[in-house]
Amino acid sequence: MTTFQVIDFLGDRILLLPERAVFLESASTLLLSDVHLGKAETFQSFGIPIPNLINQSILGRLQKLCLQHSPKRLIILGDLFHSARGLVNEVVDQWQGFLESNPIQVQFLLGNHDRRFTKRLEAMGIECVTAAISLNSFILSHEPEDFTKQDPQASPSQLNICGHLHPCIRLKSRLETLRLPCFYFDRPNHQLVLPSFGDFTGGYEVSLKLGAIAYAIVEESVIPFS
Repeated sequence: MTTFQVIDFLGDRILLLPERAVFLESASTLLLSDVHLGKAETFQSFGIPIPNLINQSILGRLQKLCLQHSPKRLIILGDLFHSARGLVNEVVDQWQGFLESNPIQVQFLLGNHDRRFTKRLEAMGIECVTAAISLNSFILSHEPEDFTKQDPQASPSQLNICGHLHPCIRLKSRLETLRLPCFYFDRPNHQLVLPSFGDFTGGYEVSLKLGAIAYAIVEESVIPFS
């Protein structure tokens, strides 16, 4: 059975979904980050044999989320595509096919990977946003925003939801070790880092500091560790 976790921030409910995405109920908005479509094709261009089914798996999961939650808006927090080399016709057609079957508003915040070929994305009809997006109680960005640099004594009234880091957590027992993707909620710094939505992206191992919670994704469940 699929289980998700809920974070309440200033009255706004944030659903952490095992499909590695977030649903903001008050804004009817689906958030995800670091999709990296075309990564397999990028490797193939260098002669490394990687199967092409990765993009289909990713977009199939996104299609499922749209059917389950009926969002009015989809915001991608950067790195929709992996590289210009991977932006081949098949990848473009798969993305366009998803858009045609899901007539919802899509906003795309540029990440460090796709900033390099913004003009190609705009030529495809993709509206590229370069600055962080303010939405109700949230600041949406690709890379983490450090509020403490602005004012170490300030208590932010908005939660920074971001991606880029591909957070994961390592769980150890006497017999085995598991490395799981996770949502990393740094409550003291008002920051929520999303796991990568892509299937072929690797991960950055996070350590749990005081006040932080890692919501690990285990099959179809989201489980908190603090």
